[in-house]
Amino acid sequence: MSGSGTTAGDDPLQTAVWRLRSRGCWTDAAALLAPRAAEPAAALERAGLLVERCLFTCDGWAEAEDALRNAEAVARDDEERGGAASERGRLAYAATRLGVRDRADEARSALGRATALLAPSSPRRPLLDFRRGLVAEHIADSPQAALAAFQRAHAGAQAQDDPLLLSFTWQQLAGLALRDGESAKAREGFSECLRIREELGYLIGTAPALAGLADCEPEPEATRLRAEAYRLFRLLGGVPVWLGAQLSPLVPPQGSMAEPEPAGQ
Repeated sequence: MSGSGTTAGDDPLQTAVWRLRSRGCWTDAAALLAPRAAEPAAALERAGLLVERCLFTCDGWAEAEDALRNAEAVARDDEERGGAASERGRLAYAATRLGVRDRADEARSALGRATALLAPSSPRRPLLDFRRGLVAEHIADSPQAALAAFQRAHAGAQAQDDPLLLSFTWQQLAGLALRDGESAKAREGFSECLRIREELGYLIGTAPALAGLADCEPEPEATRLRAEAYRLFRLLGGVPVWLGAQLSPLVPPQGSMAEPEPAGQ
């Protein structure tokens, strides 16, 4: 459901931000970037973290709006303005998809603006294609347009060696394959998504990957995967919130999971 970004490199600040983000501590991660909020790159990254928190928790909308307005204000060129427009589209998509407020027109408009601003060779293009795919699938109900956008994003993520975005494109392509009854293709996609997220330590994205894979597997493997997804979901304090409806009917085997410790924010 969510967009993506890049994982940490050798920069200690980026490493710290990634570790917090991957465990669902978006507020703490954003706080590390607050002293640099006047810098376009840091401002946009901070806004992205808080928008992602909205997508996963359905909370923190005002903080995300404030951070996004700041990122829009400090942007200096079309690349930075396009990045901010892409985040604006993601926030409007999240509000619409989670039923907070219908901002579908704003989502389309902002992503269209990002498309016009970002050069075809921009490193932000694959992520923008991914977000356009989400709008096509979940707002416009156009699976063919979504498939084309996700395929462009997938190819771009491979070309840029962006494993986190690649995990998201695998997940969405697998979901479309499952919808079309292509269980083997769906299993491959969810398996790749899970593998990448486990390798990256992207804990908050692991439960959705497990749940998706469970939908492609026979019993008893399906039940085992859902139980593991539910354990992580509870461990992180019910994040992502949209996974709850899928996992709530699950009654795990006796003694299969420990009491959760809520994730810090």
